[in-house]
Amino acid sequence: MNQINSFDPCLAVLDEVYEFLNGEMDEVRVLVVRQHLDLCPPCLRQYALEQAVKAILSRSCCQEQAPETLRISIVAQIREIRVTYRTEDLA
Repeated sequence: MNQINSFDPCLAVLDEVYEFLNGEMDEVRVLVVRQHLDLCPPCLRQYALEQAVKAILSRSCCQEQAPETLRISIVAQIREIRVTYRTEDLA
């Protein structure tokens, strides 16, 4: 979790939604995120949207997997954009 999210559990959960969707979290963090989604309708809606996008992409794309380095790069860029966007909203 980055500094900007240390005070907002919703931002922390949404920052990790891709890892959650892809099963890339440890069991403890999965339980924390799942519990938050169960209790927070706005985050659950955003999670459902991300889940739908992932499903559409899976159906639309060929079944070949992208190289791991590409996936890591894309996830890093998404996080950077989110942090920049949220930092600007806080200013």
